[in-house]
Amino acid sequence: MNILIYLDYAATTPVDAGVLETFNESTIKYFANPNTSHQLGNEAFARIRLAEERILSLLGLSDREIVFTSGASEANNLAITGYAQQNIHGGRHIITTFLEHSSVTGPFMSLKDKGYDLEFVDIDKNGRVDPDSLRSLLRQDTSFVSICLVDSETGIIQDIDAIAREIKKYPNCIFHVDATQAIGKIDIDLKKADLITFSAHKFYGINGCGALIKTNDISLEPQIKGGLSLTPYRSGTPSVSLITSMERALIASIEKLESRKKIIKALNNDLKEFFQQISSVKINSTSYSISNILNVSIDGIKGEDVAQHLSDKGIYLSAKSACSAPNTPSRSVYAITRDKKRALSSFRISLSHLTTSKELEVFKNEFINCIDSLI
Repeated sequence: MNILIYLDYAATTPVDAGVLETFNESTIKYFANPNTSHQLGNEAFARIRLAEERILSLLGLSDREIVFTSGASEANNLAITGYAQQNIHGGRHIITTFLEHSSVTGPFMSLKDKGYDLEFVDIDKNGRVDPDSLRSLLRQDTSFVSICLVDSETGIIQDIDAIAREIKKYPNCIFHVDATQAIGKIDIDLKKADLITFSAHKFYGINGCGALIKTNDISLEPQIKGGLSLTPYRSGTPSVSLITSMERALIASIEKLESRKKIIKALNNDLKEFFQQISSVKINSTSYSISNILNVSIDGIKGEDVAQHLSDKGIYLSAKSACSAPNTPSRSVYAITRDKKRALSSFRISLSHLTTSKELEVFKNEFINCIDSLI
């Protein structure tokens, strides 16, 4: 019997049936270009505006502006590079962490090459931003700070409110929060962030649709140019079907949040109890991690070897974030443990309400076999 056990929900989630239904209905009903001025285009445009209102309301950000993108990677690039290009006469000191997705560190490194002073805030033993380190780094010419709400590899949740309080002492500094791994998984309050980014495919939406939410006073340089569309910040023909399907996915994930969290927490506790019985296994996720993500290391075995071995058996998980370079230590695990070998031997199990106890039992058995064969 062929096994197919998916434990990589942090990389992407399967599309919810209701979301796909909304996508199909919108594709048929709103096929006209929303940028056109005739009646059919106006109807498509109005449907997008309704989706905007609902999405912002669901996130408690009704006073903000939303820019739809192809995903969180584009949204992060627009937030970081777009702000820097539009505010070239502002401060050139920027701050981030070693926990960020490559679509955040990439544009930051590009700005560093252009002369920006880039610094990384320290992470404490629990994987959270060290407030003393942040206070010591912030200065009058700090223009931009980017910190993810939930780390994609260890699942650690940052105290965004406390971080924002420090940043807001510097009125010329913008606070960007990548909420990609948080939305639809935990209760969130993002009112203190200036720029927020996320992607639909992380909460059972369709791949290819993301968003940047911004305060109205922030101006960005478009990264995709070609004329006015829904906003001046991104050109192109907007996809009504993708946008409405993201709205549907967000509604469902918020409505079912508490019941899903309960299921996932029980699965996570079961796995932790299992790993704690194996002396060669170290758990890298901390008490501040969301239940959806559990990161562990095995002494003397590369995480990528574990992922490949299990993949050969029909069990799918990741050594690191899906966009990370292969055969390199986990930046997140190293930031927490300061142990390069442990970071190289780490891998990530990401759970869902769709995960079953039976699947985990199969995983446990094969995991023991994996250790025996790889040591």
